[in-house]
Amino acid sequence: MAKKWAAPSAFLAAAAIIVTLMWLYGGAGETSDKPASTSVDATQGVTDETTLDDQTTDADKMVEKSQDELMKWPADKSQLDVLAPYYDVQSSSENRAAALIQTYDNKFIPNMGIDLGKNDVAFDVKAALSGVVTVAEKNPINGNVVQIKHANGMVTIYNSLSDVQVKVGQDVKQGAVIAKAGRDELEKDLGVHVHFEVRQNGKPMNPSTLIEAASSGTEAQ
Repeated sequence: MAKKWAAPSAFLAAAAIIVTLMWLYGGAGETSDKPASTSVDATQGVTDETTLDDQTTDADKMVEKSQDELMKWPADKSQLDVLAPYYDVQSSSENRAAALIQTYDNKFIPNMGIDLGKNDVAFDVKAALSGVVTVAEKNPINGNVVQIKHANGMVTIYNSLSDVQVKVGQDVKQGAVIAKAGRDELEKDLGVHVHFEVRQNGKPMNPSTLIEAASSGTEAQ
């Protein structure tokens, strides 16, 4: 009889030990000292899920608002120079040549935006349309970068900034100051400036064409 009960007894003892170890090192060993996983990457400028939901609601409203706005320059263009124009494939060879940017490895790439600046002055850079900030970061090539999402798949991009005053998830009104003009590595020969791009559904658009069309529409009214 002793031999008959030896195996079951050993099994029960081993099972008891395993259950005890699982209790100690498993779920029962994890106390409430461990915080809930609700945090968001700090680079997004959001502290928890509740804040993110609130900002998304406000941002959607601001994005929708841009549908009723006419795009404006991110600074007073009348007081600035166009340091590098947009690369338009249909423009003259002279204009296309002026819109080429020389990279650090001596390659030439087309300028997909417009660069504004004058006499190394750090002027205010403003939102061209109302929307929500989707990028606000330091880039080793483009300097400080801010991107703002608008309605109808449109995004405005601002490179070569300093003193950035917005963060990801923040809603901004048209004309609100988002940063100051600064410097970047890609176009360091331009000095202090802002590189301004407009993209719709990922496709580069000529900012001058969009803004001039908006201005003409205003005058016609």
